[in-house]
Amino acid sequence: MPSKETLSRRDFMKHTSTVAVGAAAATFLAGSHKVIGANEELVIAVVGIHGRGNGLLNDFAGVKGVRVGALCDCDENVLNQRAGEFEKKYGYKPKTEYDLRKINEDKSIDALVIAMPNYWHALGTIWGVQAGKHVYVEKPCSHNIWEGRQMVKAARKYNRLVQVGFQNRSIKNVRAAMEFLHSGKLGKVYMARGLCFKPRDSFGKFPDSAVPKGVHYDLWIGPAEWYPFNEGKFHYNWHWHWNTGNGDTGNQGPHQFDIARWGLGKDEHPVRINSHGGYYKFQDVCSQETPNTQTSLFEYADGTILEFGTRGLYTNAEDDIKIGNLFYGTEGWMHVNGSTWKTYFGRKNEPGPSSTSYEPAADPMNLAGAGGGGHVENFVAAVKAGKREMQTCDIETGFYSTCLPHLANIAYRTGRQVIFDGNKEKFVNDPEADKLLTRNYRKPFVVPNI
Repeated sequence: MPSKETLSRRDFMKHTSTVAVGAAAATFLAGSHKVIGANEELVIAVVGIHGRGNGLLNDFAGVKGVRVGALCDCDENVLNQRAGEFEKKYGYKPKTEYDLRKINEDKSIDALVIAMPNYWHALGTIWGVQAGKHVYVEKPCSHNIWEGRQMVKAARKYNRLVQVGFQNRSIKNVRAAMEFLHSGKLGKVYMARGLCFKPRDSFGKFPDSAVPKGVHYDLWIGPAEWYPFNEGKFHYNWHWHWNTGNGDTGNQGPHQFDIARWGLGKDEHPVRINSHGGYYKFQDVCSQETPNTQTSLFEYADGTILEFGTRGLYTNAEDDIKIGNLFYGTEGWMHVNGSTWKTYFGRKNEPGPSSTSYEPAADPMNLAGAGGGGHVENFVAAVKAGKREMQTCDIETGFYSTCLPHLANIAYRTGRQVIFDGNKEKFVNDPEADKLLTRNYRKPFVVPNI
């Protein structure tokens, strides 16, 4: 299929028809619900392999019964480098493509692993399930709230498994901590605190410049608003600009938001959201738009509170935690730092069960039987079994956790408290905030309404 650089209106209309036919074919495929046997190879394509995608590439390549069939990145410099590294390490060379649409046309590919920038997550996933692929997509699952809901709808319509990269959902000790919280032994858990204390220095300011050789820039920008090539908005630095990223509240933060929501047992959206902060110290020497310091507060309908702290400068830890969570109940509190957790009870903070002493009951999701303790293994096992219920982080679970940093950023950007109607997934009498629920998509990279 031609890239956008050569796509005429007539070609685009042809392609639209082809997508419609492909979607119908995918519906048929979904209806048959092909199951890849436990002893068959799951053939995957890893899309976006510069940073996190390279880690996922090696994670998946190390799983028995998985074959990497294709690598995809619209920066051919990265693509060729990773292909060479992969062949040297694993002894075979996957096909390489710079255009995701070519990958979706390849019927030998069973699943996509998406680690493109945030603003590509939704469209990449939707295109994938329309083409009959299962999808593993990195966090946050979307760049905004509306497109995240469209991902859920697409996964259900085309009957494909979509797993979000919230790895804590598949860590045995973290699951045990959540079981303990939900057991009631800490009393009513009325408040959670997420901590994202990750110092980041200035990455500088750069002038607009020519697109580097080998970079398919139109594809790289994809659904985002067009802007001239700028090194300060390219690899990894896209995180710190609203057009393409969500700041650290929406970068590292989603992991801790997910644990906080999970621990609170909230399969719903909060009602009231406040968020304040700013970009401190490097304003004159860096092009970053997103805050490096941000304090966010969420209140649920029953009064339960979720606090979140993002600190990108120099800071103390809280109870020795810089990236982690704290939970507060009417009988005690819990410290969660990675996969290590501790509990304390009463006014004297008497030590209680911890990750080294607690024996959890049988895991209700049978994690050991769903691919072991790894998130990647869990996805592979669920796809091979054809059972969504085996997934530890289905797209809808990932969507609710992803909405939290998005809601925080909307409150921050409007500069005031916002009230959210979780049933309608819109703000209450607030058209300014509603505009930030979605974006204007650049044709032909448009997340569909239906």
